[in-house]
Amino acid sequence: MAIFNINALQGTLRRGEKLMGLDLGSKTIGLALSDTLLSIASPLETIQRTKFTKDALRIEELIRIHEVGALVMGMPLNMDGTEGPRCQSTRDFITNFQHRLDIPIALWDERLSTSAVERMLVNDVDMTRKRRGEVIDKLAATYILQGALDALAYQKRDT
Repeated sequence: MAIFNINALQGTLRRGEKLMGLDLGSKTIGLALSDTLLSIASPLETIQRTKFTKDALRIEELIRIHEVGALVMGMPLNMDGTEGPRCQSTRDFITNFQHRLDIPIALWDERLSTSAVERMLVNDVDMTRKRRGEVIDKLAATYILQGALDALAYQKRDT
């Protein structure tokens, strides 16, 4: 399956399917899940990365359990909008994953997503550093997915 622009992704979903957001890090993968109306993103899980196959199996299991029709993958662009080594790592993950499971994937600019979530956890929630470390990746995935859902809602409103 091809990699889609977020605006084209909605046309690939069947009624009742959800979107799953992924924040791919070097040590963890944060996961978030939309509701069936594609309006609200919620944190789902943080996977401690091990081997690609084991990580992919867990993601595939969650896709089946939660009836996910497409993925929104955070793309870690540089601040100037260019792609660096982390973007290539994300593309490699997508390529390997698509060899295992035929599912549409959209890329979403994730610049500053983790820092925005961390700022919120420190300033608004006053969460300890240890607790932040436990939740930040799935909350960053939620931030990424919510941005994509908001863009889809905006697109719907304009059509």
